[in-house]
Amino acid sequence: MCPKSISQVADTSLNKVLVIIPVRNEEATIAVVIRDLQALGLTKIRVVDNDSQDRSSIIAKEAGAEVLFESVVGYGQACWRGLQNISDEIDWILFCDGDGSDDLSCIPHFLDLRKQYDLILGDRRATATGKAVMTPVQHFGNSLASWLINLGWGYRYHDLGPLRLIRRSALEQIKMQDRGFGWTVEMQVRAVEEGLKICETPVNYFPRQGGKSKISGTISGSIQAGIIILSTLGKLYWSKKKSREKNKGKGKREKETGDKEKVFLWLSVFCLLIGSVMTAPNGDFRQPETVISFSYGIAVMGLGFVCSWGLKSLAVWWFWLVAIATRLILLPMYPGDDIWRYLWEGYIQTQGFSPYELAPKAAELIPYRTEWWSQINHPAVSAIYPPITQFGFRGLAAISPSVLLFKSSFAIADLLTCWLLTRKFSYVQTSLYAWNPLIIYSFAGGGHYDSWFILPLVAGWVYWEQKDKQYWKLLVSALLVGISVAVKWISLPILGFLSWRSERKINFQTAIIISICGTLPLCLTALAFCNVDSCSLIPTSSTFVSHGRSAEFLPHLLAKVWHPSTKTNSIFALPLGLATLFLLWKARNWQQFTVGFFSSLLTISPIIHGWYFTWIIPFAVGTKNWGIRLVSLSAFVYFVLPYRQALGDHHWNLTDTETWLLWLPFLLGYSYTLWRSRYSIAE
Repeated sequence: MCPKSISQVADTSLNKVLVIIPVRNEEATIAVVIRDLQALGLTKIRVVDNDSQDRSSIIAKEAGAEVLFESVVGYGQACWRGLQNISDEIDWILFCDGDGSDDLSCIPHFLDLRKQYDLILGDRRATATGKAVMTPVQHFGNSLASWLINLGWGYRYHDLGPLRLIRRSALEQIKMQDRGFGWTVEMQVRAVEEGLKICETPVNYFPRQGGKSKISGTISGSIQAGIIILSTLGKLYWSKKKSREKNKGKGKREKETGDKEKVFLWLSVFCLLIGSVMTAPNGDFRQPETVISFSYGIAVMGLGFVCSWGLKSLAVWWFWLVAIATRLILLPMYPGDDIWRYLWEGYIQTQGFSPYELAPKAAELIPYRTEWWSQINHPAVSAIYPPITQFGFRGLAAISPSVLLFKSSFAIADLLTCWLLTRKFSYVQTSLYAWNPLIIYSFAGGGHYDSWFILPLVAGWVYWEQKDKQYWKLLVSALLVGISVAVKWISLPILGFLSWRSERKINFQTAIIISICGTLPLCLTALAFCNVDSCSLIPTSSTFVSHGRSAEFLPHLLAKVWHPSTKTNSIFALPLGLATLFLLWKARNWQQFTVGFFSSLLTISPIIHGWYFTWIIPFAVGTKNWGIRLVSLSAFVYFVLPYRQALGDHHWNLTDTETWLLWLPFLLGYSYTLWRSRYSIAE
């Protein structure tokens, strides 16, 4: 059926063909498929591992293929992942399966048809071998789908087979949307709609050479595939029908949409900037009226943030104008009380003292007390911040123990995080972080140092999830996470996740190396503060660490039914550990694990401050997580605590109503997002 030989195809033209092979648990066959393709002269081979639980990716890489990873299961999702970041020299895309069922000897004939056609499809039903191997369900499904396409679009197909060659420009013209098993039928229907030159050519088809079929091998799988194909055709036909009606009023609607976008943009920019101006003079929470004025400014910023949710696109200069201007406006703002501890711990290091050994209240430090010493919180507790953080405090204090200098360093780290996120996401997506009032206030206004640990963590994420997972990039990612751990302890489980994924996806040796790279920054910097006799980097004996409480959720509920739980915080280590183990087992990528871990940590932890929710926000960029959007606003309920303290009430606890006002938007929004994501996957 396919008499052409590879000698009839110019070698130079083969360099312009990219082969994409989606695989899931095909370790028994993938190496043979790759070798067969290489024997035909095809060297640009991309294998997309679609959440395999075996050694498919390792074997594919050893066979000489480029390996990408896609954790979201779906045939179309895997194909789409394979199409990302293709080099400019590629003109044609060849899709085939990794189970050995495609007759790859027909590929030279496909290549010979390129001059005449845009889409070349293998027709398995045109050969005796193909007919014999295909199941009755496959025959029925192909016949029904082909008949429906002919009925709706007037073009007669004979098969929906996986082996296909398509011109790159044609694929870009089609603009594929399906991410499931409807990928093939959508491609064929859209090819007809776009007027592409289409050819079906007979190909043989073999029994699966290994592994287990995800679709045709089971009755339920076949039924599921049939439903997906029919629903895809229904959506495409409905879209075709509606597009005719839409085209009539397209110009008018585009103008209306553009006008609406401008309203959202201007309102968002205006409210964020004016809200920043209103907020800036109201940072000294020792005065009750200041907290009230602060809340008005934050409310206006919050309105601007909500308006930004209506934007579909965002110009680069608008993005940076608001991101930079709002932070500059808040820089002179009176800071939160944490910054006085930062200044103090940096300052005493320049005087030769260790902040881990001596609390601010220590008698040895009385001669060194400054005019702002009385504003240090928890003066009887020694340092709780990790070693790299202490080096940062010391370096800044050596220049000048200045509030503005410290806050500027936090704002710069914050803006660098914005920049990193724009390398991975669009500007409008990144506005969830960059235009977020909680982010803007926490670092530029309140002067909290958390942006220092967020920056290397986001950098590690960006490196880790790059398409070309070179070995050195994995090590750089681990090192960046290690730096984050040495800035704030809570990043440590993320390093554990990287090691676990490395062991599962690569090998045990890589997992060990990842772990070593990740712990190296902490170990090296801890040497400056530790000796043979002691290494007290966390003051576990302090009452603040052992049973302090602040705006907590689950511990608050537990205290209602079991009051002794307020006497110790250590009991919450067990549920947090179990949640972390569950996420290690279930999470399929960095973003899933990090969002899940920080969500668990925040809801279980007995000590919560409003700015702690900034930890989770950068990892929600690119998602539609309503819980994280809403808590960016509800977290400001936390500031009733300094308000009451300014009134003379020194009980640092939220009431039941205040607890629910802070936490309920996060919990409901997060639950809704999880439900919608599962519904979408099922759909």
